[in-house]
Amino acid sequence: MASKIVRYQLVFHAPLSAVDACKAAIFAAGAGRYPGDGNYTECCWVTVGTGQFRPGAAANPHIGRAGVLERVEEARVETLCVGEEVTRKAVEALKKAHPYEEPSYSVFKMEDF
Repeated sequence: MASKIVRYQLVFHAPLSAVDACKAAIFAAGAGRYPGDGNYTECCWVTVGTGQFRPGAAANPHIGRAGVLERVEEARVETLCVGEEVTRKAVEALKKAHPYEEPSYSVFKMEDF
């Protein structure tokens, strides 16, 4: 029996001014590539919405001030990562490229039916 390709979905949020740099970083790490004959690269889904946060007293926020509720227009970016190694590299690249102290991101293991 042939081994299945393990796929993950990486989802992150970033202020609009940082989205292109974050996407470039994760794509350079191998994210956004769809396996198969089509050979698609740099694939993602982007939606724009409003994020909010209140930095704590010890925070060093990129946007806003400690103790003040902040609302920021952000993008939600969703992309495919093929294999655990690519996923880990993409998350590492995202953390380096993202301007926030603690970037908001999630990784979901995908099932193939």
